[in-house]
Amino acid sequence: MTELTTTIGAYDAEKRAVPVTFTSGAIRHTREVNAVLDEGGAYDKAATRARVEQVALGVAHKIALGVIAEPVPDPAGPAAV
Repeated sequence: MTELTTTIGAYDAEKRAVPVTFTSGAIRHTREVNAVLDEGGAYDKAATRARVEQVALGVAHKIALGVIAEPVPDPAGPAAV
């Protein structure tokens, strides 16, 4: 399996989540991951990154099993017919 990379987007305070894109070869999977908040209710970036890494383990397993198999769209758009 190709290495899995993650890209974490900006924290959404209303949703208390971050959008994350997991990429492995031609597969790109985007989902929201619940953010970690500190005792005062502030966004904890480091702890959220650790949570994303844990979620990535599950995503990698699902990709390996073929459960997640979303191809990356061609940046040139759909082929002309």
